[in-house]
Amino acid sequence: MSKQAESDALHVRGVAFVTTFERGEAAPEPFDTLARDLTRFQSRTIEGYARLRAARPHEAAPAVPTDAFRVARVSAFEESETPIVFKTSGTTGSRGAHWFRTCATYDAGAVAFARYALDARERMPVVVIGPAPAEQPDSSLVHMIARLVSELGTTATHEETYFVKDGILDLAALDERVVRLLYSGTRDVLVLGTSLAYAHLLDALGEARFRLPEGARVMQTGGFKGNVRELDSDKLRKEIARAFCIEERAVVAEYGMTELSSQFWEMTLRGGAANVYAEPPWARVIPVDPETLAPVNDGEVGLARIEDLLNVDSAFAIVTADRVKRTAGGFELVGRTLGAPPRGCSIATEEMLRS
Repeated sequence: MSKQAESDALHVRGVAFVTTFERGEAAPEPFDTLARDLTRFQSRTIEGYARLRAARPHEAAPAVPTDAFRVARVSAFEESETPIVFKTSGTTGSRGAHWFRTCATYDAGAVAFARYALDARERMPVVVIGPAPAEQPDSSLVHMIARLVSELGTTATHEETYFVKDGILDLAALDERVVRLLYSGTRDVLVLGTSLAYAHLLDALGEARFRLPEGARVMQTGGFKGNVRELDSDKLRKEIARAFCIEERAVVAEYGMTELSSQFWEMTLRGGAANVYAEPPWARVIPVDPETLAPVNDGEVGLARIEDLLNVDSAFAIVTADRVKRTAGGFELVGRTLGAPPRGCSIATEEMLRS
């Protein structure tokens, strides 16, 4: 079987996890079975990952540190065969890059789990407190939001959907759009945006409010990336709910990253706790020790090792500088490791680059 044919078959198996989830059916095969085959495929096709596995023979699937995406090409295919590339924000040095041969698998998982978390069973108007895809074509977040607009939203022009242009929030246009929605009698509205964009919106509003329709729900995602304007998650949730005149449970946070093909969501609209992120059946998060990268005991804080069955052509398992803790219903984000990369991540990156 050719490399492309093997990759295609693995993509089909990954998408099967998504389609069975959408149908409310059991997973098509054990998670670890597909994980094993992904790891073997990536070991044969990604030189750096082959070196990492050779250096860690006691681990079935060593995790690739996210920093490795900044200094190495973590891809089973050549650049000419991977026309789609998403890049990290690049606020701290070089930008990490994640190459895709196809985004179809990514898109299927993103839309399915977002639809579930946002309880978006019917299409509805969508308002984006962020830029249109043409302004940031290499952002995985902007790409994901565009897919949600396409798959969850009702037909609307860019002018009726995206309200950040050239980095500037068009508050007047947003106000006009919200007023039209209210007068139209629309009950459900979906608002998508980043934490930083909402913080700027709150600054612009002051004590004023945007009264959204009663069935509105708001996605907020992303950190503040070192910006001066910053709010903790609980305060931001309260302020967004106040500004939009909605319940706090209708503000649903998402957690994802450029190096992944899957995302994690709060389940507040489904009775879940705030600040607890659930995993879809095709991904899981394991807290690991910063030194050894081995799983920590239940209830302990560790670095996030993320296993993603949809990351077919790059890295099934990655390890991040985000600190997490398992809890009922999923995992909590505890914070981010500051300063130099954790020792375990640094060693693993060196092992990947070793010639």
